[in-house]
Parts: sequence; C-alpha cells; structure tokens
Amino acid sequence: MGVIHVVLIAVSASDIASTNQADALRRIAEWEKIDSVEGHPAYTRLHVRMWVLPGSILQEDFLARRWKQSTGETVDEIIFPSRHSAASGRPSLTLHPIGVMQLNTDEIPQYGGKAGDAPPPSTRLASWWQELVLMSKNVDLGQEFDSSLEVTHHGPWLEVPSLFIEVGSTSATWGHVGAAEFLADIIHRGLGLDGGQGFGHWDSKHNAGDLVLITLGGGHYAPRANSLALHSDLHLGHMLATYALPFTLPDIEGDEPGGNWKQSINAAYEATKKAYPNGEIIFSMDKKAFKGWQRQAIRSHLKFLQAPLLTSKGIVALLELKQGRAH
Repeated sequence: MGVIHVVLIAVSASDIASTNQADALRRIAEWEKIDSVEGHPAYTRLHVRMWVLPGSILQEDFLARRWKQSTGETVDEIIFPSRHSAASGRPSLTLHPIGVMQLNTDEIPQYGGKAGDAPPPSTRLASWWQELVLMSKNVDLGQEFDSSLEVTHHGPWLEVPSLFIEVGSTSATWGHVGAAEFLADIIHRGLGLDGGQGFGHWDSKHNAGDLVLITLGGGHYAPRANSLALHSDLHLGHMLATYALPFTLPDIEGDEPGGNWKQSINAAYEATKKAYPNGEIIFSMDKKAFKGWQRQAIRSHLKFLQAPLLTSKGIVALLELKQGRAH
C-alpha cells in the first residue's frame, strides 16, 4: 500500500467560530467518524481529515508530524477554521498565513509559533481570497462583514503549508452561523470535498514560472495584497506588516541597519519558496511604510537574494506579459 496523502482541517474545540465551521462542513456532506487521534475526535471525507483539538490551536505545534505518527498518513497541508480578534470589533471574514519571523530567536512567542521563523504559506491563499470576495457579493449574512487578508502572524509551528480562515472580530460575531457556513462552503469546494478539483493546489510542473508575491510593509490588514491577489494568475506568499520588519539605526552612517528586518525577509522568502517549488518569487513594498534608509536596505538585500522588487503596476504588466505568452 502506498503513502496516503491527506489535507488536515485542525479544529479548536474551545473556539465557537472554529467548531461552527467544522459543524457546517459536516452538514454540507457526509463525514465518517474515525478512531480518535491522541484521544481527540477525528473524521474523514475523501482525501481530507478533520481533527478536533482542545484549547488554543496556536500552541499545537508539529500537527502534521503528530498526525503521521498516530495514523501513518502524510499531511500535505493544514487548514485552520478559527475566530479573529480585533479591537475595531467590526464583523469580518479573514484569511492569513502564519509565522513570527520578526521575533528574537530566543523569545517565547506569546501567541505560539517558532520565534524568528515562519511555516510555508498555503498555496490556496490567493484563490480562496478571490472566491471569498466574489461570493460575498452574492450572499446576505444578515449584517455587513468586512473581507480582508491579514498579514502573517502567530502560531502554531508547522512543517507544511497552512492558512487560517476566520470569523471576526468579537464574541458578538464569533458564533455567527451564517458566516461559518459561508466559509465552510469555500473550504468544502476549495479542497475538492464536493468531488471536484478544488482550487489553489500548486503543481510544480504545471505552475512552473507562475508569479508568487511576498508583500513588505503596511498595516495588519494587507491592503496591497488584498488588491493585487485579486489577479487570477498571481499567487500569494507571506505578507509582512511594517511591525514585522523591525529596524534599528546603524551605529555608523552607511552601515547596514540593525534589527530583525533581514531575518523576517529571509524567513518569508525561504518558507514561500518551499511552498511554491518552481514558482517565480517577487516582492512588493509599501514605500510609505518605510524611511528612505530602510527602503534602501530592503532593496539591497532583495538584490542580494536575486528576488525582484516590483511596483504594483510592474506586477500587473508582468502578469499581462506572461498571460500573453501563454496564449
């Protein structure tokens, strides 16, 4: 018998937004309950497994490794249905990759993960974002929900690609069943649980040379990525807010700045390359988010990495050029 490859949906039993999405998935189609894994409930449908874990999912490191040790199945990616918290309190639907690459490597991250590093981002981020935006135009959830990508943040630590798909932003909406059902439908179709092909899967041969975007700078809600990732042939890697690129002034003028900004870029770049083998990784920077000396340091480092830094217009032009060649 060959190796069985699966997608894992990791559910937090203590998170109403997570369990609501899980319940909605099991209402859309039939799932079979299987033997518990590490003593926790588990379900199966086609090539997808669902694992219901207690407590905060942010501290549940090495989930793919643990699943394989218990079941013998190889986990290729992990989807986290979850709640989203924000001070604004606005009802929201969000997607994001994970990582805490800006922290000192000896820190213990408050919200999980491995300090100074980031797991690979899910290759489904852009396509699921496009689907969320498209479908939200045609659905009435009874109240208005904002839709947004979020930048890379928090744990857990994983060795496979992942994304969080979330209902926010306070207890007033975490339990919103309509929002959970809306996101569950995207998960269901996006993973091919309807028997279809799904969307957002990366094929290293078929997708070779496709553009994969990493964004640098800006706020937590990734406005640059929100807009650029609506282009159908653009894939999305990590997105780093300004706060995830910490700079300190150099001791001597002309020297390279200190701080963990370079560590963050390197971690985002390596993790994104791992998620997208044979992809063409490009960067986009929010110039207004950085001082001149910071922009110059970023440009120099990306040149060292041989990673193109493009404007939004430049990215669109390159997409059009590639589309023209394809036809």
